[in-house]
Amino acid sequence: MREVETRTGTGHVVVIGAGIGGLAAAHRLLDRGVRVTVVEASDRVGGKLLPGEIAGARVDLGAESMLARRPEAVALAREVGLTDRLQAPATATASIWTRGALRPMPKGHVMGVPGTASALSGVLSDEGLHRIERDADLPRTEVGDDVAVGEYVAARLGREVVDRLVEPLLGGVYAGDAYRISMRSAVPQLYQAAKTHDSLTEAVRGIQERAAAAQQTGPVFMGIQGGVGQLPLAVAESARARGAEILTGTPVTELRRSGTSGWRVVAGDRVLEADGVIVAVPAPVAAELLRPEAPGAAAELGAVEYASMALITLAYRRTDTELPEGSGFLVPPVDGRTIKASTFASQKWGWIADENPDVLVLRTSVGRYGETAILERDDTGLVDVSRHDLREATGLDAEPLATRVTRWTDGLPQYPVGHHARVARIREHVGKLPGLAVCGAAYDGVGIPATIASAYAAVERLTGDPVPSASGGAGE
Repeated sequence: MREVETRTGTGHVVVIGAGIGGLAAAHRLLDRGVRVTVVEASDRVGGKLLPGEIAGARVDLGAESMLARRPEAVALAREVGLTDRLQAPATATASIWTRGALRPMPKGHVMGVPGTASALSGVLSDEGLHRIERDADLPRTEVGDDVAVGEYVAARLGREVVDRLVEPLLGGVYAGDAYRISMRSAVPQLYQAAKTHDSLTEAVRGIQERAAAAQQTGPVFMGIQGGVGQLPLAVAESARARGAEILTGTPVTELRRSGTSGWRVVAGDRVLEADGVIVAVPAPVAAELLRPEAPGAAAELGAVEYASMALITLAYRRTDTELPEGSGFLVPPVDGRTIKASTFASQKWGWIADENPDVLVLRTSVGRYGETAILERDDTGLVDVSRHDLREATGLDAEPLATRVTRWTDGLPQYPVGHHARVARIREHVGKLPGLAVCGAAYDGVGIPATIASAYAAVERLTGDPVPSASGGAGE
């Protein structure tokens, strides 16, 4: 027998999904005096933010940093009591493993697109550097309504820039293919600059000049002592303390309109009557839920593609290891390696080193859009290939104390050319139904701050109260 709950005069919103987007939406709704119920199909909150442990060390098994140049994530962390645990990376120095060596990550670029050829010296061949210099003499290339980042940059600066730098940087965010990824959605500031400059390198220099004039200070990225996975736990705890009900292990099986403006949500063995609903789940799940009432939105959501990946976390005795300096390295696909990146977690995050002075933690990632064969290997196979590539890149040949493989199947939504138009169509369909909103990584950015901003926009739609926001994509 299902328990049926009725709406109250104080306003009741059901948030479907307890990832950071859903939890941020719940937190903001509570600020508006709304009664909130969050329902989550899995047995935990947090989505892609997952705290874990290896060899006694606390680590992140999902996303491990958040962009600090956008305000939403850091501000939310402060609001839920994590101010004293916010930490910038201990080192911002990184490398790129290409052309047979670890090379310093270039500076003076926007998501791998340089303002001058010299910015990529050491990473590109002489021929590749000369090709960049031709950009100033090429006729203007129109970006139109949207264009693939890789195609546009290759046409202006040559494929080597894309293959050796843009691809690993952008692929690190989306696990995607730079030659398919939308410039307008993924690197919006570069898209806007390209619309108003004849030369791409000139456009990049314009972005850099505006950033310098804005005098942004402080770290680009931020972490949290104990791991970024602590953020959703703290948001959930704060929400519960203020009266929110958060139900885990409670899949939603039906979402239908109730009366002229209300909603009926069947969640587990309960039927919730709500004045509004925020759907904060991945696109395929959202498509299934919305199909009865918003078939147009469901069709668009069903077309959103995802990439799968795996994170391999390894712990070593510190006395057995000697790693290069820095926070880790990226790997261009063109070099034919299996791993696409490695993070030296104990060197990047001071709190890991402080808590575990005898243990060194690092991790690798594998899997890109369309790359499925590697993910069919078992955990032992993924550890073995990670150790092989680490040995080739750094000389690390020690036996790990412990290993963990975390698989994120269909974990990262893809933003192909035209993604912005698809999102607009989804919101147009959803907008026809009062009391309904959507949010999450599938819409306006896959990073933590962008996902939180998406949640706040959904709250604004339901409550009519404007909330501050900052636009941006992977390149900001």
